[in-house]
Amino acid sequence: MGFGAMRVTGTGVWGDPPERGAAKALLRRALELGVTFLDTADSYGPNVSETIIAEALHPYPAGLVIGTKGGFTRPNRSWRADGRPEHLRAALDGSLKRLRLERIDLYQLHTPDPRVPFAESIGVLADAQRAGKIRHIGLSNVSLAQLEAAEGLIDVVSVQNEYNLSDRASEDVLAACTQRGIAFIPWYPLGAGTALRAAKLKRVAARHDATPAQVALAWLLAHSPVMLPIPGTGAIAHLEENVAAAALRLTAEDLAALA
Repeated sequence: MGFGAMRVTGTGVWGDPPERGAAKALLRRALELGVTFLDTADSYGPNVSETIIAEALHPYPAGLVIGTKGGFTRPNRSWRADGRPEHLRAALDGSLKRLRLERIDLYQLHTPDPRVPFAESIGVLADAQRAGKIRHIGLSNVSLAQLEAAEGLIDVVSVQNEYNLSDRASEDVLAACTQRGIAFIPWYPLGAGTALRAAKLKRVAARHDATPAQVALAWLLAHSPVMLPIPGTGAIAHLEENVAAAALRLTAEDLAALA
């Protein structure tokens, strides 16, 4: 179970969190619970999540992998794709500085930009990898066709798409990742609140004395061996509940009920 650090920011993923000390304590607790993968992006804040990760955890312990992303800007708190080479180069350098790293273990293109040829955006990351600024390259918010196009240019190690029990639109991308051994990082892994209130989910949760959210996360882990959920939260109690879901083993009957 990884940790999504989008919510160690202010409301609406904008600005500083209400209590910076609490956000740092949350990150430290994630590592105490055995989390070894943190997901962030320059657009979270913007620039806030990465900065707080470094303040809380640098120098980083051995074995911790930090994945960050570039390719979104936040004009007026909105989300706008920007895959221009000059923007991606600046975004990467900014992330390196904020995270206090010489090389980022996993850098993902946050989203394709329809105004920029996809190969141009990917090429910037390939150049940065050759320059030693990036160890591994991943993609986010991509279609199967875009994944296949990128595979012709780089070694893709991860895909981060929206995916959960109630939204399986990226099933084809997940299937390709499973077949090829590419990590699949589902964002919004718990889906909408209505999905967690589903009767079938509640029945499975009751059988295991677990919460519906824990079952939803356990289902993701059981669904594919390449799955890496990154539930995010601003509360330590919720963090502990999410991480505990990794130990929940669903039966064949459970999985059939949730299919």
